[in-house]
Amino acid sequence: MEIGTSGRGFFELTDSITAFVTASGLKEGVLTLFCRHTSASLTIQENASPEVLDDLLDWFDRLAPEAPERYRHGIEGPDDMPAHLRTVLTASTLSIPVVDARPVLGTWQGIYLIEHRSAPHVRQVVLHMMGV
Repeated sequence: MEIGTSGRGFFELTDSITAFVTASGLKEGVLTLFCRHTSASLTIQENASPEVLDDLLDWFDRLAPEAPERYRHGIEGPDDMPAHLRTVLTASTLSIPVVDARPVLGTWQGIYLIEHRSAPHVRQVVLHMMGV
């Protein structure tokens, strides 16, 4: 699956992933997601209140600020190394159980790609379903 991002932020994938699971024809199993990038990541997070995502972005900024003087690596710009650090704090893979042909998520959970770079990118997430 390809996701076009508009730059730094959270991009919800829940509906697209649910459609993928439905199209697989499998009723029970496990869904694996893998982000093919070192400056973007995946997470399961609250999807009812946008303030949660804004607060998380602010938290990332405090933990890994764009401050080129702090880092040795920065070949792609001032957001390069902070993006790698933010990815270390999150995940490049997720495994989600599937029951009754639907990903098993909590009431307020959504599946997100997190774009850690400032500029727009096209990101690839590999989806794989195993089950019956």
